[in-house]
Amino acid sequence: MFKSIVESFTNIFKKPVTKNYPAEAIKHFPKYRGLIVYDVNECIFCDKCEKVCPPKAIVFHQNEDGTKEYNYNEYLCIYCGECVRNCPKTDQALTHSENKPEIGIKDNFLVTNWKKLYSDAKQSRIDYKNLKKAKKEEESS
Repeated sequence: MFKSIVESFTNIFKKPVTKNYPAEAIKHFPKYRGLIVYDVNECIFCDKCEKVCPPKAIVFHQNEDGTKEYNYNEYLCIYCGECVRNCPKTDQALTHSENKPEIGIKDNFLVTNWKKLYSDAKQSRIDYKNLKKAKKEEESS
């Protein structure tokens, strides 16, 4: 007990260990993994990022004309970096940003409608395959 009283008394005169966050900028370590930044112009739409994402925070929506749309849910992302690591165009199509996510914003579309967006994206791929199959059958007839 005496030891804890001495420790408490010495802590009164020590400098605090915490950061003065708003006044001091937080320094990120060199391999900091922040939000995922996506560049549509560099993407080759190989879908590797979607396949390796553990929490399924990335999904591509297949359009009827064959193009794909990238969707990313930063609220599901665990910042593991697997998508960036597996991207064939790393540091071009997918990169990590220095920004931290603004978690806690509940009025965002991704929070309320992600399950619907995810299921619609999966259904769009099935519809696209069926459309291609129907066109092939139509051409062969």
